[in-house]
Amino acid sequence: MGEAPSAGRRAELLNFTVHVIRGRWFSLFSSFLIMAGAGATYLFGIYSKEIKATLGYDQTTLNLLGFFKDLGANVGVLSGLIAEVTPTWFVLLIGSAMNFTGYFMIWLAVTGQISRPAVWQMCIYICIGANSQNFANTGALVTSVKNFPESRGIMLGLLKGFTGLSGAILTQIYLAVYGNDSKALILLIAWLPAALSVVFVYTIREMKVVRQSNELKIFYEFLYVSIVLALFIMVMTIVQKIVAFSQAAYAGSATVVCALLFVPLFIAIREDFTLWGQNKHPVINPSQITIDKPAEIEPEDLKPEPEKPEEGSKTKSCLANIFKKPERGEDYTILQALLSTDMLILFLATFCGLGSSLTAVDNLGQIGESLGYPTKTIKSFVSLLSIWNYFGRIFSGFVSETLLAKYKFPRPLMMTIVLLLSCIGLLLIAFPFQGSVYVASVIIGFSFGAQLPLIFAIISELFGLKYYSTLFNCGQLASPLGSYILNVKVTGPLYDREALRELAKKGMTRSSVKELTCIGTRCYRLAFVILASITFFGAVSSMILVARTREFYKGDIYKKFRDEAEETEAEMALPISKE
Repeated sequence: MGEAPSAGRRAELLNFTVHVIRGRWFSLFSSFLIMAGAGATYLFGIYSKEIKATLGYDQTTLNLLGFFKDLGANVGVLSGLIAEVTPTWFVLLIGSAMNFTGYFMIWLAVTGQISRPAVWQMCIYICIGANSQNFANTGALVTSVKNFPESRGIMLGLLKGFTGLSGAILTQIYLAVYGNDSKALILLIAWLPAALSVVFVYTIREMKVVRQSNELKIFYEFLYVSIVLALFIMVMTIVQKIVAFSQAAYAGSATVVCALLFVPLFIAIREDFTLWGQNKHPVINPSQITIDKPAEIEPEDLKPEPEKPEEGSKTKSCLANIFKKPERGEDYTILQALLSTDMLILFLATFCGLGSSLTAVDNLGQIGESLGYPTKTIKSFVSLLSIWNYFGRIFSGFVSETLLAKYKFPRPLMMTIVLLLSCIGLLLIAFPFQGSVYVASVIIGFSFGAQLPLIFAIISELFGLKYYSTLFNCGQLASPLGSYILNVKVTGPLYDREALRELAKKGMTRSSVKELTCIGTRCYRLAFVILASITFFGAVSSMILVARTREFYKGDIYKKFRDEAEETEAEMALPISKE
């Protein structure tokens, strides 16, 4: 007698578990974890010193390696195109394999377990490893934006915020697992992000948009959790700099970080429990659904049929309609968007802003070294930059969404403000004073982080979501191009020139030393004055986009998605009303 109710409870618990795992909120939680492991590229400032010392590179060669990292991290067109024709799980698995392969080969090279690779081989390894970040972005971030289209600014801010925190999170974990060993950090970023993608690969997928009245409240709960996580890591970073931590203390710190990462899971379960209660009858009585479905769904399945030829003809006429662009906010084709004036202006602003920021991020380790900071302090700079990178992403996502909704404040204008702020951080490195690198790390991290959600949100708003997987990856192509020109062709050679001058003063030549190092305030001065000037030009370009899109942002840009959500709600309510 007691077994039947017990079996029923087990069956209901199993059904609820399946409901949670297949729900939008658990999918979002999975995306948080994947994005929290997808920021290995921001740790280059920590392990680049190991690469430079072990393989005997000069700064120009190291910056070339940094460029290929940025190239891989930002050239996501391949992942976007693959996502257009394959399911999300396939995209995530490809990214997982690339992440492990690329960084594991670098670890083998740095630890001397394989013969010393040529520079071009190292460039390929880091490019492959960094490119996996795009597959995580395309799989997790794009899917989440499509699942919550009316909150895309918030969604981009949250997800890119976790990526911004990724560097600091991985640093805490590696200190706990491997101790203060920068080479082991490369091994950690090879296996951990890859494992996260594999574990959650089937939980992330595009779903029908169903609006919830308390969605914004839930997003703010996620925000508060992530802020607590960021503040905890920041406090730990400062304390670890002042106090000598034991391995057990590092382990305790990492445990708290991991626990905070899983708090959003309980929020997701709570929300899915509420939805489970609201939709309990359809889940408990599947036989009723199968009886009603043929009569209910069959006419709806017939509705889209006439639209298919229209979509096909749109694809066929893609080349013919390149210059017959739809209204802003409608779905552009890939070529229509890429050849539009708006995209070209955004590309220029991205080239200047992200190109300069990436150059600063990649050189942060050498900047600290040139100004005489110890290795432990340099790691603090990288962690600070990572944490404020997070705050920049959260700020630009949530604040830009709020300002847009309440005051029609255009996102391109916030982009302009962020670029002007970045100029200040770059000038603090060009003209350093006591402790200025701490302030510069905060400003550059914040402005760098703030740019990404703004760029991605602007692309989705101006050109639609139909080809967003490809377009947002195309939009960030300017970043590695800017990094190559500003990092490899400008900053690296200027640094090496100063280093060679120092050697000449000592009566030495390049062949006298294995590692070319520059010490002093002049090492990066001219380079960062140039970077600040280019970033200011990017801010001016962004103002042109503000003027062009002023009328568009005055309108109701999310009306289409509200209408679609209401139609979905009406369709879902139809079977219940007929029972």
